[in-house]
Amino acid sequence: QVQLVESGGGLVQPGGSLRLSCAASGFTLDDYPIGWFRQAPGKEREGVSCFKDTDGRTYYADSVKGRFTISRDNAKNTVYLQMNSLEPEDTAVYYCAAARGVVAGPWADEYDYWGQGTQVTVSS
Repeated sequence: QVQLVESGGGLVQPGGSLRLSCAASGFTLDDYPIGWFRQAPGKEREGVSCFKDTDGRTYYADSVKGRFTISRDNAKNTVYLQMNSLEPEDTAVYYCAAARGVVAGPWADEYDYWGQGTQVTVSS
């Protein structure tokens, strides 16, 4: 059974950092494009960062470039999103997702498997 489980969210002050984790079971993360998305109340789901293919090419939304870093630990079958210099605008539920296709980008409809999400709140 394919499953993705996010963790690491929480409440952080502006300028702070969090590291989100996405642990996979039932399949090998390294074999799929993997994306991080977020959805704030009243807004559409937004692609934040992804491994676009199994070669490790990455994508970052302009709003997070230089602040967020996607990485993976194949031994743990886990993908991470390191988030630094967090801003109130980063507040959202963050989801990881895996795509069955060979290549995927920051569009939610390209992804087939989703985690349940983890809440990130940036507030003083």
